[in-house]
Amino acid sequence: MAEPMDARAFIDLLPLPAMLVDQERFISGANGPATRLLAGPPQERAADASGRTGLTGRHYLSVLRQPAIVERIEACLEQGRRGTARFTRQLAGERQEFRLSMAPLGETGAALLIFEDITPFAEARRMRSEFVANVSHELRTPLTALQGFIETLQGPARDDPAARARFLEIMAREAGRMDRLIEDLLSLSRVEDRESQRPRGRVELCALIGEQIAALEPAAAARAVRIRTEGLAEPLEIPGDGDQLRQVFANLLDNAIKYGAEGGEVCLRLHRRDYITALRGPGVEIDITDQGEGIPAHQIGRLTERFYRIDKHRSRDMGGTGLGLAIVKHILNRHRGRLRIASEPGRGSTFSVLLPLG
Repeated sequence: MAEPMDARAFIDLLPLPAMLVDQERFISGANGPATRLLAGPPQERAADASGRTGLTGRHYLSVLRQPAIVERIEACLEQGRRGTARFTRQLAGERQEFRLSMAPLGETGAALLIFEDITPFAEARRMRSEFVANVSHELRTPLTALQGFIETLQGPARDDPAARARFLEIMAREAGRMDRLIEDLLSLSRVEDRESQRPRGRVELCALIGEQIAALEPAAAARAVRIRTEGLAEPLEIPGDGDQLRQVFANLLDNAIKYGAEGGEVCLRLHRRDYITALRGPGVEIDITDQGEGIPAHQIGRLTERFYRIDKHRSRDMGGTGLGLAIVKHILNRHRGRLRIASEPGRGSTFSVLLPLG
């Protein structure tokens, strides 16, 4: 028995992809969103054996081939049981996930199928799971080292002053590493909590940058790195959160000193722009350029991901937590700014901060 015509008219009103499957397992109706989801745009739709390029009139198995989905649709058609299933598909190399809800359509023997896009929620779960795994891994390494040294100090090295001094130095370094990680995690959490709130204060940008350069002079001297500046002579006031912008420039300058060439130069240039396309208005661009090894092109896009490192061992040895650029990104988002990264292996890197003037 076919379902009444008003059922097809009803699904056309639904904003979510929806379709009807009759007793004979054929699709008797599909709205526009369902057709685009399952058949693709008109120019990409493949015809079935009968030459149809849409959904209506096709056997549902020619469209939905995932076993868990088929099992629940059959239960809905044969036993009148409501159900849900997870429908996944790959589009342009990206995975999309949908919650497929199905229900019997009255006494017609047909079934109504509705697809709800849950990709953002699935992605959030994946990111949360990865974040917990990364934090656990980052904390486990120094904790394991500390436990090992404590056992050694309680046993074989109990009466060895030289070994005790060496182990205590390493333990202090590992404890400091955990402290930095926890501080960065708390900082990231605070930044994310306030990301949607626009800063209400104003800061004198050139003076703020000058303060961070002065604070990092000892670190630069330790690696014989010269910090050169351009464009900081005239005061420049912009809207912003002073503490957060200090974090941005402290992080980027510290990275340039650490990962640039020892005995080399770090150059910071500030440019006022009448119009910056990315900001859709006037702004300021601050370029921080080092003379380091450079970054492969395929890694640049991932640098602001949490815990992503190009060279994990080197980053850990230098005290990096893998969270600094993620914090920078969220701070600049709050300031309606942008971070741009340009680099070429063997020719150094430039990290550019774009901030609006108003």
